[in-house]
Amino acid sequence: MASPSTNTIAFDPALWPSGTLWQPRASLSACFRASMVRNTLGAEHTDTQRVNHFPASPMCSLSWWFSGSSRGLASPPASAAEGVVAEHTPMPGRWVLCGPQTQPLSTWCPGPVHSMMVLFMPDALHALTGLQVSDLIDRFVDASAVLPPDWLAMCQQVQDAPDDAQRMHALEEFLEPRWQRCRPSQPLAMQRYSDWVAHLALRAAVSAPGRSLRQLERRIKQWSGLPLRELRVMGRSEEAFYATAALATQTSAKLDWAQIAVDTGYSDQSHMIRTTRRITGFTPEALGKGIQLQESFWAYRLWM
Repeated sequence: MASPSTNTIAFDPALWPSGTLWQPRASLSACFRASMVRNTLGAEHTDTQRVNHFPASPMCSLSWWFSGSSRGLASPPASAAEGVVAEHTPMPGRWVLCGPQTQPLSTWCPGPVHSMMVLFMPDALHALTGLQVSDLIDRFVDASAVLPPDWLAMCQQVQDAPDDAQRMHALEEFLEPRWQRCRPSQPLAMQRYSDWVAHLALRAAVSAPGRSLRQLERRIKQWSGLPLRELRVMGRSEEAFYATAALATQTSAKLDWAQIAVDTGYSDQSHMIRTTRRITGFTPEALGKGIQLQESFWAYRLWM
C-alpha cells in the first residue's frame, strides 16, 4: 500500500498542517507520482487562506472532494495571494481530470475541504486510458465524461471508502493489473521531472522506426502532451525548487540565488527568476516567503 509522508520542516506555527503526500507502491512509481490529500475540516480560514497555489506542471491529475468543494480562479497567482478571489468558476464535475498545465494556477475553496489529488505521469495516463493528453492541456474536465466505465467504478469506490488509507488501497489495486499490462518494458523508478524527461526521450528514440528529431519530438508530445523543450524547462525549475528547499533547511543564511541558478543549469540568476515566475507566478524570493508564511502555498510545502 502507498505510504504517506508529512512535513518535517518547521514553518510558521500558525499554518494549518499542509496535508499528506502518499507515495505509490514501487510497482506503480512510473504510473503516478504521488497523491496529495488536503483536509482543512475544523479550520477557520479567511478567504485568502482558502486559496490554493499550484505551479505549471507536465503531470495530469484526478481529483476527488469528500467534503467541501473547490473553484477555479481567474486571478493570476500573485493577485490571488493578496486575496483577489472575486472571479471564480465551479469545477466541472464531482471528479475532475486535469491535463498538463503550461501556466501556474490558483483555486479557491468556499469553506473547509477534504480532497485528494492523484498526480499521474501523462504518458501513463495515455497508456492506461487511451486519452490524448494534448486534448487536456490547460483544461479541467468532468472525469465522468471522458474516463472509461471501469475507471468511473473505481472513482466511486474511492469516494465511498471510509478513510484515506483505504482510498489509496482501492486506487492502487485498480491500477496494478492494468499498469502491468501496458507499462514500458523498462519503466523509470525515479520520478523527478528531469529524470522522467530524459527517460521519455530515450523511449521515443527506441520505440519505433524513424529517429529524426521531428519524429522523436512528435512521439514525446503524443505521450506527454507537451513539447520536449517545455518539459525540460519544467524539469530544471523543479531541480531549482528542491535545491532551494534543501539549502533553506540547512542554513539560516541568506540564499545565494546566483549560485543556485548556476548549480541547476540556468544561464544566470535573471534566467532563473524569469523561469520561476513563468512556472509559479512568483519570483524565487516571493515564492520562498509564501511557502514559509502563507496558508495558500500548502501544496509547495507538502513537496518539501
